[in-house]
Amino acid sequence: MGHDVRFIVLNTDEAFGASLRTLLLNQEGTKLVAEVDEPALVGQAVKQFPVDVLLVNLDPSPDSLLPLIGEVASANHDLAIFAVSDSTDGQLILQTMRLGVKEFFPKPIDMNTFGEAIGKVAVGRVETVAQGKLITVVGATGGVGSTLLASNLAIELAALSDGQVTAVDLDFHYGQLATFLDLDPKYSIADLCGSPEALEPQVIGRALTAHHSGLQVLGRPNQLSEVDTVTGAACMGLLSHLLGLNEYVVTDGPTRFDVDGKSVLALSDVVFILVQQSVPCVRNAQRIVESMRDSGLNLDRAKLICNRLGRSVGHLSAADITATLGLEMFASIPNDWDTASGAINLGEPLMTHSPKSKLRIGIQEIAERLHGADASSGEHEGRKSGFIGRMFASN
Repeated sequence: MGHDVRFIVLNTDEAFGASLRTLLLNQEGTKLVAEVDEPALVGQAVKQFPVDVLLVNLDPSPDSLLPLIGEVASANHDLAIFAVSDSTDGQLILQTMRLGVKEFFPKPIDMNTFGEAIGKVAVGRVETVAQGKLITVVGATGGVGSTLLASNLAIELAALSDGQVTAVDLDFHYGQLATFLDLDPKYSIADLCGSPEALEPQVIGRALTAHHSGLQVLGRPNQLSEVDTVTGAACMGLLSHLLGLNEYVVTDGPTRFDVDGKSVLALSDVVFILVQQSVPCVRNAQRIVESMRDSGLNLDRAKLICNRLGRSVGHLSAADITATLGLEMFASIPNDWDTASGAINLGEPLMTHSPKSKLRIGIQEIAERLHGADASSGEHEGRKSGFIGRMFASN
């Protein structure tokens, strides 16, 4: 199908929101880039985010949304609008079609019909917005090294890239991404998830914290009381907007695998699952992989990285881990705790702390593989299929 079809959802019925997210997560070749629960904000969201389809839940008051649909359709001729409703009234369906709605789905939505409609959009659309790549690092257990990998991978990509690179901490409670880089951000992800107005490029620029390497960092909420203000929908909208401003966005997390966390995984171009050579870690990784599979997420984008690789007696081999999880071992990182702990305690990236260490070289090679596959596929706008295709050609 080529590039994923990008959706914005307009839904004022909170009880139906989870069903819409699950629908899109279970549909191959889709990305949910934003959710809007205030109809007046739809026009702004369509302008801000790269989008192919506006999916509108007409219930509980279809009549109040019809004028808005007409306005959005008139102002965005390349945008496909899908409508969903409990009603099967022929007059309502006719009205929506006259206003520019391309597909009308009665509830419950038939997955096959929905998939066919997405296929039509994918074939007929024209790509106009260059998008960055979302690289997600997920640790199979606490302490596995995901923050060290995410922070240093982002640093290495920033050194290789001509464009902007941003690292985002998605461990909203206890994330230490900024601390690992000796940064004390004034603003956090909570400040950018409060309202759509916060997603203006100049506002985002002020909220990011610059590292001397050139990397931009967006830390976790500064106060625990702010954690609940970062909704899944707002986080998805922010990540989508960052992808329009960056060549790469690297996230540490998500740390949860609920619908909101899976939405981030669905948006990701690459999901690195970080494991170690222990049975508890591999069992946790297996749960993550099974959850992704059960949710219909594209496992072609999921790759294993084995951290602290060693040959101690009793450790699982990399081959054992690959066979158990059924995923490719994309890379391994050598065991060098002394170097890692020194860099962490000083808040220094490995690039400056221990540039010739095996640990730094291992992460540098991961970045070079990512960036090399990206650059070798030609123009930025045409990179995505080549980027993924080259990385996963062995599957």
